Amino acid sequence: MDTYADWLRARADEELRALLSARPELINPVPSDLGALAARATNPAGVGRALDRLDRFALTVLETMLVLPQPVGLRALGSATGDRKATAPAVRRLRTCGLVWGDDKALRTAPGVRHALPHPAGLGPLAREALATYPADRITGLLADLEVPSPNGFADPASLAAALADRLAEPGPLIDDAGPEARAALGRLTWGPPVGRVDDARRSVRVATANSPIERLLARGLLIATDDRSVVLPREVALHLRGGRLFSSVAPHPPGLEGPERAKDLVDRTAGGQALTLVRLLEDLLERWGVAPPPVLRSGGLAVRDLRATAQVLEVEEWVAALLIEIAYAAGLLARSGVDGEWLPTRAYDVWRVRETADRWAEAATAWLTTDRVPGLAGDRDDRDRVINALADESMRSSAPSVRRATLAALATTACAPGVSAVQEYLAWQEPRRSAGLRDRLVAWTLREAEVLGVTGLGTLAAPGRALVDGDPVKALAPLLPEPVDHVFIQGDLTAIAPGPLVAELGRELALMADVESTGGATVYRFTPASVRRALDVGRTAAELADLLARHSATPVPQPLTYLIDDVARRHGHLRAGSASSYLRCDDPATLDEVLAGRRAAVLRAHRLAPTVIASRLPRVELLELLRSMGFAPVAESPEGGTVVTRPDAHRAEPSARSAPSVVIADPDPSVVAAAVRALRAGDEASQITAPLGEPPRGPSMATVEELREAVSLGSRVWIGYLDQQGQTSSRIVEPVRVEGGFLTAYDATRASIQRFALHRITGVAAVN
Repeated sequence: MDTYADWLRARADEELRALLSARPELINPVPSDLGALAARATNPAGVGRALDRLDRFALTVLETMLVLPQPVGLRALGSATGDRKATAPAVRRLRTCGLVWGDDKALRTAPGVRHALPHPAGLGPLAREALATYPADRITGLLADLEVPSPNGFADPASLAAALADRLAEPGPLIDDAGPEARAALGRLTWGPPVGRVDDARRSVRVATANSPIERLLARGLLIATDDRSVVLPREVALHLRGGRLFSSVAPHPPGLEGPERAKDLVDRTAGGQALTLVRLLEDLLERWGVAPPPVLRSGGLAVRDLRATAQVLEVEEWVAALLIEIAYAAGLLARSGVDGEWLPTRAYDVWRVRETADRWAEAATAWLTTDRVPGLAGDRDDRDRVINALADESMRSSAPSVRRATLAALATTACAPGVSAVQEYLAWQEPRRSAGLRDRLVAWTLREAEVLGVTGLGTLAAPGRALVDGDPVKALAPLLPEPVDHVFIQGDLTAIAPGPLVAELGRELALMADVESTGGATVYRFTPASVRRALDVGRTAAELADLLARHSATPVPQPLTYLIDDVARRHGHLRAGSASSYLRCDDPATLDEVLAGRRAAVLRAHRLAPTVIASRLPRVELLELLRSMGFAPVAESPEGGTVVTRPDAHRAEPSARSAPSVVIADPDPSVVAAAVRALRAGDEASQITAPLGEPPRGPSMATVEELREAVSLGSRVWIGYLDQQGQTSSRIVEPVRVEGGFLTAYDATRASIQRFALHRITGVAAVN
């Protein structure tokens, strides 16, 4: 196999599926053939993504290969890394990812890897390569100062650079001669990165005239200028300073996750309690916002004062309030109103709140795990020193879902409760190329949020958390939740005690007519005039409230509570307020009578407030257009009562509802990967066809359909003849996917795309030999 593409073609289907599963971006979209796959796998962007997924030791092995002459054998590679036992599995992973190719006796890095890792192991280029930009006279001057004989006869720059590189192979005496200050300067570049910034780096310096430490190093070739302001440490010098070692330390295994151990039963029960509290807080939040929704900021998001007020009402910290709000939004339970510009519960919330507690928790926890929104950023400042608000677009980070999954995966490897720094160090080993700053913050936020959600209990991953990543979270949580109760104990001091979680209907009704005073093993509700009025405001009657309490109270309903309900109900509704988008005013009541009596009056969505005033729920522009179409001649009126002059061509768009944020899919579907491999094989075979296929096959129509259906069931490729709309017959090699509705859907290998073929235009089918 002479090339990387040839090596890919020689891979078994199982190996190709493993490659595409490890690097799913390679099939988005599916390349036309394996040659195109090889090009995509080795382009800078593709290689960069693959490198970002490597752990520290796999990256160490790959960088070691870039330093050693290639091809390199597995045994020699293991000796260079210092851990032969761990090197073999790392090489297998690198080969699975397509970053290394060849057998164990002749391993090579994939094209594009060297460009993505320009300084492997923190080493600069060889002296001969770094000197390639020097003119011959400068290299000659360096050779003269170092008392190195120049090559005999006419010497080109490459020969001169080779002579100087040979001298730098033993740089010890030159380093000592440069002095301790110069040696200290080299020490800052020894373990990488090997590039430094200096002023006037290309200025020619001789040993006799060099004054500063950098000048003494440049005059001896121990640093080489790469441009006017940059110098690089040659690889030979760095290896001498390192004592011949490629790395200061090699870590073939991740750091341990240590911490206090908790009893599994205690962990799960704690997580179950937290999950129950989360669901209650989400419902409380959305019920309150359904009655008194906060406004949307002009820049989007939720105002800081509204976040603070929500935290106070829910009796939680502000970061917990931001977490609840973002989870509700990510789960589709909360959205921006396109009419009033307010944050309101959605219709999906009405469905969510009547489901079982375990189902509701699973939906909320899954939304948290997969969303790219970061609640922890609420209150932070962006690059322009502006506050990042909850629900704002600035709180989105594409890496958040993968970091959350990686954090939970780390917790799944231990039965203890590791600290934040321990998990951060573990993930730093798992993905050393990721941005440490953001990743460490995301890890810290994930750990504290997981505790609030009930994914962890006492810092240890609980059974629902394990099932959330890979399993059935509803099944895992349900046994941990207490059975809901359908009764309360009403006290004479206008309080009611719920001895456990209430059934959904009773919990909603009680939260409507009373305020939660305290929570815990039992929840205490307090009845107040304001809380009773809240229930009456949403349509409940005094009789309905009294009947509900009588049916669900384990104790007789006290008279003070009955008096409170009756007294509030007696004064309720004397004053009435409503909303209207527009109004219609006329000094002549007869004209308004004519408007309401018309056949199209219903579309006005209007009702009469007074003999001379009609209110409508239509926007003013629509109301004017409808009235004009009915034969009237209305004019628009300003809030001060003046006439507003409008143009008939002036239009305004209604604000649209904000869509839910995107989520990240962690792993590709195995069936999609398998289909992609089949398509790549078919495309590769089609690309090898250099001669015409011959006369298109022909056969009876019913036989054609049966053969196509058989090909679908077997997953095999067939050769078909196809008559296009111009009456021209062509040959196609296809892989049938579906036969229905008079059409064949298939992957067309001759065109490297999915196509639909009308069955009546297929002239015949033949097997592909």
